[in-house]
Amino acid sequence: MSIDSLIILIYVLVLASYLGFELIAKVPPTLHTPLMSGSNAISGITIVGALLACNELGYTTVSKWMGMIALVLATINVVGGYAVTDRMLKMFKK
Repeated sequence: MSIDSLIILIYVLVLASYLGFELIAKVPPTLHTPLMSGSNAISGITIVGALLACNELGYTTVSKWMGMIALVLATINVVGGYAVTDRMLKMFKK
């Protein structure tokens, strides 16, 4: 990987982190539950990316292990998020 592509990747990471923080900070509490449910669905995309990183298409061993760690953490995030959302929605049922 060249230094130019590394700088571009770092730039994208910093920009995405900043924009994500700014968007989340502006969400009112009444919209938290629907947005959390939607973000859990989007977080499933991380699972697909982690599965691709775990495959054997010329990636190094470190990349495969990092992909496996990402897969486990993304799965915990998605399952836990849906459990919390389901629990919050049950509060509104009689």
